[in-house]
Amino acid sequence: MSRPIRFTFILGLAALATVLAAAGGWRFARASAPLSGPIIVVSIDTLRADHLPAYGYAGVKTPAIDALAADGVVFERAYAHAPQTLPAHAAMLTGRLPFEIGVRDNVGFSVKSSERTLAQMLRDRGYATGAVVSTFALRKETGIAQGFDFFDGEMPAQALPGTVGRLKRDGQASEAIAEHWLQSIGSSRALLFLHIDEPHRPYALPERFADLPEYDASIAYSDEIVGRLVKYLKSHQLYDRSTIVLLSDHGEGLGDHGEQEHGLLLYDEAVRVPLIIKQESNAGAGRRAAAVVQHVDLVPTILELVKTSIPGNLRGRSLKPLLDGTGVLPAKPVYSEALYGRYQFGWSEIAAITDLRYRYLRGAREELYDLQRDPREQHNLADDPAAAAPLRALRAEAKRLAGAAKATEPSDEISADARERLQALGYLGGASFAEQDAAADARPDPREKVATLERYRAAMRLAGERRWHEAITALQRIAADEPELPGLWSQAAGFAARIDRHDLAVDAFRHYVALRPSAPEGYLGAASGLLKLRKLEEARTQAMRAVEVTPDADKRSTVAAHELLARIAVSRRDAEAAREEAGLAHDADPRLPMPSFVAARLAYDQGHFEDALPLFEQALEEQKKGGAPLADLHYYAADTYARLDRESESEAQYLAELRDFPYHLRARAGLATLYHVTDRSDAAAAAIAEMTDVVPTPEAYALAARLWMLVGNRLQAEAVRAEMRERFSDVSRTGAASRE
Repeated sequence: MSRPIRFTFILGLAALATVLAAAGGWRFARASAPLSGPIIVVSIDTLRADHLPAYGYAGVKTPAIDALAADGVVFERAYAHAPQTLPAHAAMLTGRLPFEIGVRDNVGFSVKSSERTLAQMLRDRGYATGAVVSTFALRKETGIAQGFDFFDGEMPAQALPGTVGRLKRDGQASEAIAEHWLQSIGSSRALLFLHIDEPHRPYALPERFADLPEYDASIAYSDEIVGRLVKYLKSHQLYDRSTIVLLSDHGEGLGDHGEQEHGLLLYDEAVRVPLIIKQESNAGAGRRAAAVVQHVDLVPTILELVKTSIPGNLRGRSLKPLLDGTGVLPAKPVYSEALYGRYQFGWSEIAAITDLRYRYLRGAREELYDLQRDPREQHNLADDPAAAAPLRALRAEAKRLAGAAKATEPSDEISADARERLQALGYLGGASFAEQDAAADARPDPREKVATLERYRAAMRLAGERRWHEAITALQRIAADEPELPGLWSQAAGFAARIDRHDLAVDAFRHYVALRPSAPEGYLGAASGLLKLRKLEEARTQAMRAVEVTPDADKRSTVAAHELLARIAVSRRDAEAAREEAGLAHDADPRLPMPSFVAARLAYDQGHFEDALPLFEQALEEQKKGGAPLADLHYYAADTYARLDRESESEAQYLAELRDFPYHLRARAGLATLYHVTDRSDAAAAAIAEMTDVVPTPEAYALAARLWMLVGNRLQAEAVRAEMRERFSDVSRTGAASRE
């Protein structure tokens, strides 16, 4: 063949190869094209699989979830890795186990910025990413928002001004926000994560579900919300193109093993969750999968569905072979952990390994259950020779993970507001709630402490209803039976201070000190209560003791102790000591404007308001540097402005004090008085009425009665006094109970 012909032939072959390669690539691209519609993950908090009709339950109707199950694949044995909201969702959205990502509890942990979430992986792939959550436990500060272009975790405003903010949002409102986001992005290439919280206590359900038990009613309402979302998708021609994942973060005890709620135990009712996946064009509709699957399988499954690479550090596996019916997955046991009892009460942690037939529980003692023959886990086989083989195998798996899964200590960097809200959810006992340094084998078995936990949660419900006296009494009784839980006394003291029973608070902190003499918290709490009672020498002694026992590394307690000593010195008219202690507090935390605040207070107490004002203003400016709000700063600035006839500035400072310290009774009285003297009678009446709603104490009622008299409403004053007599007739009995 001549050279020109040969050259032409080679060029022709190259062109043909290019065409064939392009055609092959086009066919491959079509065959492996990523999903054309949105990916929607709906997480229904605290939903047990065995309380859904799709899993055989007959106690409630869920037509929307039933229809979704008919169009999708139902996974009959899906499991969570933790019976708590934050660690379960963190595992779900990262594809890694709780101990790998370092999120072990709802309190004191957050998703690190170095972790890559499903949202980040899909955003890199060109997806719009949005999330709407319905619980404070998944607030943005937990790191769960990483990778979402849009994240809405704002809970509704509190029911009463100055009370603890709402802990959850109605799922219907969250679903409406999700619809609006889908409408706004102008693309179907999107990931939506929608979390609804209806099955989680405290329940807040429409009256139309009143004929059902509360838990089942919450499921019926959740189904209604899912139905709204499906209706939206269908009306916008998105449903058939959508990939929808419906699942739960964990279950609910409902008393099956004594625990009514969740967090402490790892039996089936707590960790078995629903998992339904409806694929694009309803592929695989009606199929049921009996394989054991887990939360961490979600990320690799979705990544394979969108035809992108799966990171090698993921713990889970893609479920696509089960979705397509094209294969099976090799058996793999599921790891779960419960550290709520460990972190909040100092009890033993529990780990579980679940395979196709057995569940092994490792904690203060071993348990083994045959889930096929004993699905309610009533017969422990750990000592049964016939079960020795599965016991050895699952024990070995647990031992293999034990080193990596060793409990890590939570951070105590949490705001007072967050601490209070989480406490109301039953997630937080408070700082130093229980002894944390006991040897692992010396920790109490949480399975033997279920009754204590239930009593504690009942006390928290009383507090959530602002039945403070009853909550205090309940905590005192538990503390008498559980001396290893000193934090019960500090929590009772906090509730006592809330209702101005500083005598009860001081007594409770003395119990705390007796149990934890080397911890500064008890001395600080006692000193604060004694200062309120004007027992200044005793207060100073307790605060000095706090200084003595506080480790150098504990800057927060150091600051608190010197701040308290400065306030005590101001009350003792000891200017030199007040300035010295203020300087020490400022040295420990330069963001704290104690020196200028103390200087202002000294001038204020002498009646030198013109001299005090610029010092208060200096302190206000310094506080803008950050750090915790300084109690009374805005209040004294407000009062000083009022004395100098600068009413608008006074009002702003009163409102700022109440924003940071909503239970500040003097600030509420000052604001009401300011409204009265500036002829805003409606605002004054509202402020007075609000006092007893927000601070329902005898002192608040008495002060409100005096203010009603001040504004000339004698009838309202008498009504408040009558209500006070009726409401607080048991106060003396509460005091007697504490002494007993």
